Amino acid sequence: MGYTEKLPNGRWKGSYRTPDGRERSRTFPRKIDADTFWRNAEADKARGEWVDPRLGRQTFGEFAEAWRAAQVHDEATAEEVERSLRLHILPTFAARPLAAIRPSEIQAWVKWRGETLAPSTLKVKYRWLAAVFNAAVLDGMIVRSPCRGVKLPVDNARAVAPLGTQQVLDLVAALPERYRALTVLAAATGLRQGEVFGLTMPHLDFLRRQVNVQQQMKHLAPKAPFLAAPKTPSSVRTVPLPDVALEAVAEHLRRWPAETTMRAVSGRDELLVFTTGRGGRLTRATFNATWRKAVTAAGLPDGTGFHELRHYYASLLIASGASVKTVQARLGHKSAVETLNTYAHLWPDSEDQTRRAVDSALGHRGLSSGAGGAVEVGAPRDSASEKK
Repeated sequence: MGYTEKLPNGRWKGSYRTPDGRERSRTFPRKIDADTFWRNAEADKARGEWVDPRLGRQTFGEFAEAWRAAQVHDEATAEEVERSLRLHILPTFAARPLAAIRPSEIQAWVKWRGETLAPSTLKVKYRWLAAVFNAAVLDGMIVRSPCRGVKLPVDNARAVAPLGTQQVLDLVAALPERYRALTVLAAATGLRQGEVFGLTMPHLDFLRRQVNVQQQMKHLAPKAPFLAAPKTPSSVRTVPLPDVALEAVAEHLRRWPAETTMRAVSGRDELLVFTTGRGGRLTRATFNATWRKAVTAAGLPDGTGFHELRHYYASLLIASGASVKTVQARLGHKSAVETLNTYAHLWPDSEDQTRRAVDSALGHRGLSSGAGGAVEVGAPRDSASEKK
């Protein structure tokens, strides 16, 4: 139990013992402050929330660096974390003690970074900042994270407006012949750009008419491009291969046989399906200039990216009546929520579905025609008939 005692100099000392038996004390000019000090400590101990205040003196920068070094991230994520900390977070918080950083300061940082970063980008940077503080809480460095209750800017991104079929055909025609099949494949399967670039022959199953997404092409300059696991575990999937894509890829391989090998995620050397004109590995850096020229030639809006082919594929599935779970599985989304957040506006609304469901069941029964002795909907009933 804690206690308060008066010192010869007239000050008051509040003392208590830590959970491991060591004594902690502080002096105050008033007795009430000394009482509050040890009573708060005893209450924190009783709740299991006591934290050694000396641990919170470690700077954010020191703890963040130790946290980053201990994370099990793939190479791309590790680079993203390092860049986010170095460029956006550490300049503000590196020298500050962990326990001294307040929620109001985090909120001020969010507002400041939001002046130059898009909401979606800021959300990623904030996620790493919050992760560091959450780790500090778990390690007993601080009692609670200052990120609790912080509000992020609302992302007012426009709803996805998929390309039309003719626009996709125009885009394919505007590309060099060597890159047409990979564009058709993306539009017909919804594969991400890196997944198309990283497609190797063992994962292209002509017999079963499907493509197995097992890896993606990554390029972290100045390193050479390499094959890595897909974006998320749910991105590993099997996608049906429509005839239009099957024929386009078969013709592509007839004209440009697979000859370039890369070390795949499996550890084996595998032949790439798509390469540059010189047989090199395709990356965004090597492909995007060609893509932008085709976008302009096809008369599509500036900024039309390769990802639009994925949106187009999703719109085709939805228009055909595919369920949310089917679209989620084909696209490799982590959850149905992610699918709905992106494409919910493309599904028919509930009123349309209700009308179609009722018309499908009752519309052919002649209820609205009055024929065959059927009662006409909305017509007054015949009292004599009712008596019968």
